[in-house]
Amino acid sequence: MLELLNETPLWNYLSETEKPIVLYGMGDGADMIISILEEKGITYSEIFASDEFVRGHFFHGKKVLKLSEVEEKYSDFIILMTFAVHDRPTLDKIKAMSEKYEFYSPCVSIIGKEYFTEAFLLEHEEEFRKAYELLADEKSKETFLNVLRYKLSGKVKYLYECEYEKEKLYEDILHLNNDEVILDLGAYDGDTIREFLGVTKGEYKKIIAFEPDSKNFKKLTRKTGNLTDIDLYNLGAWDKEETLYFQKKAARGSRTEKDGIPVEFRSVDGTVTDKITFLKMDIEGAELKALDGAEKTIKENLPKLYVCAYHRDEDMYTLPLKIHELSSEYKIYYRHHPYVPAWESNFYAVTDCR
Repeated sequence: MLELLNETPLWNYLSETEKPIVLYGMGDGADMIISILEEKGITYSEIFASDEFVRGHFFHGKKVLKLSEVEEKYSDFIILMTFAVHDRPTLDKIKAMSEKYEFYSPCVSIIGKEYFTEAFLLEHEEEFRKAYELLADEKSKETFLNVLRYKLSGKVKYLYECEYEKEKLYEDILHLNNDEVILDLGAYDGDTIREFLGVTKGEYKKIIAFEPDSKNFKKLTRKTGNLTDIDLYNLGAWDKEETLYFQKKAARGSRTEKDGIPVEFRSVDGTVTDKITFLKMDIEGAELKALDGAEKTIKENLPKLYVCAYHRDEDMYTLPLKIHELSSEYKIYYRHHPYVPAWESNFYAVTDCR
């Protein structure tokens, strides 16, 4: 797989460069990247933010600068972006910045404190190759390679090169109709339910939704109160019935952790009896467990699948390999929707009968 990527690993390069390194952004992402830099003995010189956020404050003991102030201090420097963006105006701004400066967005895991390395790629090269070979079209294969190129090198150009607008997904791959039985795992406040119904013009047969976070579940209940034939479960999706501990905050990215609020998790097979035609999973790294817990449902119904694959680096191979294991009838597609870093990179699977 490595020979197809032809890129220098970012952390290797940063360890060797003599150019000053400046961090763009503050917050949790910056904390994580600073931790990695310190672990590797890599020095960073400055931290800057967008002009509207610079108010003379400090972050990690350094005064937060404007980009213009960084330019006054250094004639040549490396920018490491430390946050995530998906709105078009900010994506355009980041793209322009990456074309003007030496600019990288390090790939760090949403789950835990892991980060993508050449060693990880080499260790799992055979699994990555098998996943790549399962993909159904050239767009999927090129996207797969570009996301790996980004993860290895930190170069955001690869994400811009493989962007795929979400609207095209329903036209080109999923083809939702007005008779779907939709199972939404990780429903948040119903945002993707609204997305699906926008495609089907509000028509469907039934909706079933799991949302483990209690505050999000209240929003989900309120925002879907006008819908009929809908079953809502304040549950997480898993491979069996189990109580896990959930983060003590309501957010789109809420996930399990060691200390938190006890929440009930169940398998799809042990909870849902309807004949599912469309199954979506966006469950913060639990997708593989949930696929295990939906084995009977998937094998019997062969629903269209929408499986998010960006929470863990291994998602890029474990999820397509699992889908193929559940049924070789599936045609598996991989798409990256506009986002930096490589969030919203998902697998979609359909059969000829769906």
